[in-house]
This record gives sequence, C-alpha cells and structure tokens, in this order.
Amino acid sequence: MGKNKHARFLENQTFDCLYQPSFQEVFRQDYPLKGCWNKDVFKRQAPICLELGCGKGEYTLALARKYPDRHFIGIDIKGARLWRGAKTATQESIANVAFIRTRIEFIESFFAANEVDEIWITFPDPQIERERKRLTHPMFLERYLKFLRPGATIRLKTDSRLLHDYTLNIATTLGYPIHQADPDIYGSGLAQQVDLLEVQTFYEKQFLAQGKPITYLAFTPN
Repeated sequence: MGKNKHARFLENQTFDCLYQPSFQEVFRQDYPLKGCWNKDVFKRQAPICLELGCGKGEYTLALARKYPDRHFIGIDIKGARLWRGAKTATQESIANVAFIRTRIEFIESFFAANEVDEIWITFPDPQIERERKRLTHPMFLERYLKFLRPGATIRLKTDSRLLHDYTLNIATTLGYPIHQADPDIYGSGLAQQVDLLEVQTFYEKQFLAQGKPITYLAFTPN
C-alpha cells in the first residue's frame, strides 16, 4: 500500500461523516443506524438521497450544497476515494452529507422501509460480462424497493449506452414509469435544462473529452 493511501485510510477514521462498518456488522444483519439516519446522524427530519458507487463524492457533495434542506449519503467500497468526499465535507462543514464504505450488496442492512426518497447511480461499472453485477439488475432493484418510499425516483447517469439501454429495457419490462430517457444529454440540450445534470464528475469530464455521449435515465420503481 502506498504511503498516501495508508495515510488516507488512517485519516478516514477521524471523519465523523464517514461510516466504515466491518463485514460482520452488516452481513445478514442490520447495521445499528438502519432506520435512524435522520434521527441519529443528521439530527432532523428530511428526505434522504443515496448516491451508489459515489467514488470521490462529487455528486453527493454538489447535491448537498444545492439542497441544504435534504440529506445525501454517498456509498462506495473504495476507502481512498471516499477520503476525498469525507475530507471535503469536513473542511466545508457540510452537515447534510454522510458517506458509507460498504459493498452495495449489503445495502439492505443500512436502510429501513420508506427511509430513502431517491437514488442516484453515477457512472457505475457497466459490468459488460457480468449482468447480475449491474447496479440496475432486477436483483438490485428488488433490494432498493425494500427501503424506497412510494413514488421514489432512481436516476442513472452513465457513459455506457449498453447500461443505459439495458436499464431502460428492464424498467419498461417491469412496468416502471419512465420520467426521462436521453442517450445524449449534452447533444440534446437536456443537461442545460435540468440543473441536476450540470454536475460533472472527474470521470464524466474524461468521457466528454473522449467524445463519449453521456446518457441519463430517471424512473420510479413500484
């Protein structure tokens, strides 16, 4: 492990906004904060939005700054990436942000029924060869439904046309209402019309520089 990486892992332990449960704490059992994020972490009642595979937390932080009346939780397995988001949230005293270091497979252990109002999935690995690993596979959607409020929205932003089309097909087949489906948000002008889409992550900037279209899909599972 590089010196910088080791130092970041140590500093992660000092961030109040970063939660790093052990495998034993979440495998086939509920995390102590399940159902209590508003009460015990944010100390107030407000809608909760998750960013799955949040990386450095660019989207989580940008949304938190824009909507101080809502709560945002970024989830990723990479501690070195989460360090950046947690450090920024700490330095800027952004009180409506939290981060969780865990695998998305364990997400049911963290949130209770009707506890979450929205999910963002930003530039996930499209898992070209492993369909069941895609974060919009029906298996994952079934997990999300266990804690999403009725009428909640799932938003997918990706450079992968394969993942976009796959998810659109899944949502359509399952009869989920589709709010927006755009295969090129910059080419169509949608990114300029919807302020939520203006945020550009590190990876998105790289994809745009390579000339890759950025896609967007919003739907409500039910």
